[in-house]
Amino acid sequence: MNDYFCARFHEINFHKKMGRAFEYRKAKKMKRWGNMAKTFTKIGKDITIAVKAGGADPGMNPRLRLLMQNAKNANMPKENVERAIKKATAPDTADYREVIYEGYGPHGIAVVVETTTDNPTRTVANVRSYFTRNGGSLGTTGSLSFLFEHKCVFKLKSSKETDLEELELELIDLGVSDIFDEEDTIIVYGEFESFGALQKYFEENHFEIITAEFDRIPTQTKEPTPDEAADMEKMLTKFEDDEDVSNVYHNMR
Repeated sequence: MNDYFCARFHEINFHKKMGRAFEYRKAKKMKRWGNMAKTFTKIGKDITIAVKAGGADPGMNPRLRLLMQNAKNANMPKENVERAIKKATAPDTADYREVIYEGYGPHGIAVVVETTTDNPTRTVANVRSYFTRNGGSLGTTGSLSFLFEHKCVFKLKSSKETDLEELELELIDLGVSDIFDEEDTIIVYGEFESFGALQKYFEENHFEIITAEFDRIPTQTKEPTPDEAADMEKMLTKFEDDEDVSNVYHNMR
């Protein structure tokens, strides 16, 4: 009888975990960028920041190693990556900063905007205008942090030798909150602060990292009417067209 209840407890927790994973996948689709040119621009800026912070040798710069892998997965040409690294070491290269803006879009929909910019004055003026001209308002930094969970996300090449349950047990102490297998890919969600420790674990244990990035998962969502959703889409298009904007997250269902 005890074995039965243990098995049932494990099964229930497994399905709860899969339920969370489904929500993560659904929330992931809220991220909008599909434009290849914009993706290359974003990776190029991230490479500049990584090289300036940790040097141009990927063997000595963990963040750069992962960005190079992300670039490969995005089909970014190798020469583009090499050009971005070389450009980042030039003395006259712009210093990019990562700046986050938070606010409410039309109809009270929460929005977090991640930017990578060499001119914060220009960027904040543009971001504010996108909010105000579309019925929203720019808030203060940290004002919406309670509405989103900041996570790191690793996609790993799956193999027959990998036992997902054993791997999860190994990673719990490193801050992993969810792990599942999807189409021959192991997807791992961890706490934002766990990024470095997880990268080290995967590299030391010879996992093939496909991509590594960050995500913001809404803790609660709002269901807009079709007209309200159209208003929100209009504002999001403005953000999409801005080269300083790298990611936008919102809690519109």
